[in-house]
Parts: sequence; structure tokens; C-alpha cells
Amino acid sequence: MADAAAELDEGGIKRTLKDLFAGAAGGVAQVLLGQPFDIVKVRLQTTTRYSSALDGATQIFKNEGPAAFYKGTLTPLVGIGACVSVQFGAFHYARRQFEQSNSTSDPSNPTLSYGQYYLSGAFAGVANSVISGPIEHVRIRLQTQPHGAQRLYSGPIDCVRKLSAHEGVLAGLYRGEAVTILREAQAYGVWFLAFEYMMNADAARNSVKRDEISQVKVATYGGLAGEALWLSSYPFDVVKSKMQSDGFGADRKYRNMRDCFAQTWKGEGARGFWKGIGPTLLRAMPVSAGTFAV
Repeated sequence: MADAAAELDEGGIKRTLKDLFAGAAGGVAQVLLGQPFDIVKVRLQTTTRYSSALDGATQIFKNEGPAAFYKGTLTPLVGIGACVSVQFGAFHYARRQFEQSNSTSDPSNPTLSYGQYYLSGAFAGVANSVISGPIEHVRIRLQTQPHGAQRLYSGPIDCVRKLSAHEGVLAGLYRGEAVTILREAQAYGVWFLAFEYMMNADAARNSVKRDEISQVKVATYGGLAGEALWLSSYPFDVVKSKMQSDGFGADRKYRNMRDCFAQTWKGEGARGFWKGIGPTLLRAMPVSAGTFAV
């Protein structure tokens, strides 16, 4: 019995390591595919300089050069790999816990309900937010800082140091963490739920095992799940971007998450919560497809 338990534990560790490695590889693909779209999205969310996504992309290219589309890439390239690694590791850990619980009540059917898939994804999102909050804060600061001689940060390390110096690590570097947690829980709950639903439906429709579904279909379902992720969580992302590009001290515009929601509604109405959704949805399909496929 002890040997069997040890084998199970070893198998669980191996599965978790595979989940973490696969997620890290998917995260690198995610950043390389999505960074140019992301900088346009953040600029549209946090400024009024651009009339549209195309105008934003054109002005960035004209005024800052093609390299500007990869501003702040080093932080997410390292960090998002870690984030996606945590997402997949945490999701599959939660999934296995639900399967174990389900098999106790019905050994013949340990399959998760779709509510449990959502909760597993939400758990993954909350676990991920501890890393993604400061990583995205640094990325947004680097993406929105003035160009040329007026730049505020020389790089990600300098940005971390200066953000922490303003109000400490929690209030400075982790600014916007509450709304990040809300966004991550909703986003990844929907992301994994949508992907699992489409994969299960395909397997049932064609009477095949999940691992027999073609890589093209896996990528397609991953891309569609990415669209669902952003449509379900985008207003949280807008508020997060506004808070993480806000000033410090006397220049601070938003007191907290609730105040940011209120000011956005008052000043821009419902449309204010969807600024930049176009490039985000364009980015979501290839990025999410690449993540699941890789």
C-alpha cells in the first residue's frame, strides 16, 4: 500500500512538472505573438491620444519606431512564462482534486462538471495573480512612459525599484492587485471552461478520445477560448490598466478600484470599459491558440 501511494505521489509530481513546463513554453509563445497588440491595447486604455487601434499603431510606428511594439518585453517574456506555467499547474492540480472528490461519491464517473472546470480555472487565476499583478504593472509602466529623453525608467529592474520606493512593495509594485485578482479569476475560469467544453464536445461528437483531436482543432478551440476570456473580463482589465498607469502622490487620480470604476463610468460611460477591445480580440485568437497548441 505504501509503495502504491508513493508511486501515485511520484506520478502526481511528474504530471505537475509537465504541466508547469508546458505552461512556461506556452507563455513564451504568448508574449512573442501578442506583445505588439498589447501595447496598442494599453495605450488606448490609458490615453486619449489615439482615435482608433489603427491610429494608435500608426503613431507608435511613426513616432517611436518598430521596436516600440516590443517595449517592456523582457519582463513578460520571463514573467508570463512563469504565469502560464502557474496557470496550467494550478488548473490541473485543482482539476485532480475535484476528480478525486467526485470518484469518492461516484467511482464510475470522476469527470468534472462545468462548474468545477470554471472553479479550477478561477483557482488558477487567483494563484497566478500573485505573479501577474506586479509583472503587468511593470510592463504597463514601460509601455506608457514618455519616449526618448523623458523616459522615467531605464528598464524593468529600475521600474521595480522606483515603484517600490514610492509607496512600498504592496501599495507601489502591487497597485491594482484587488482588481487583478477579480480579472484573473473570471478570465481563467471562463478560459479553461470554454476550452474544456469545446474539447469534450468535439470528442463526444466524433466518438474519439481527446488526445486524438487534431492539433489544428486544439489551436482553434484555444483561440476561441481566448476570445471568451477577454469578453468576460475586459472591464476589469481596463480598470487595472488605469490604476497601474496612474500617478503617485499629488498626481494620483484614482484612490482605489471602486473609485476608478466610478470615475470611468462618470467620465466615459459604458464605452469607457471597452476601450481597446478591438486589438485585444485580434490578439486573443493567435495568442491563446498558440498557448494551447504549444
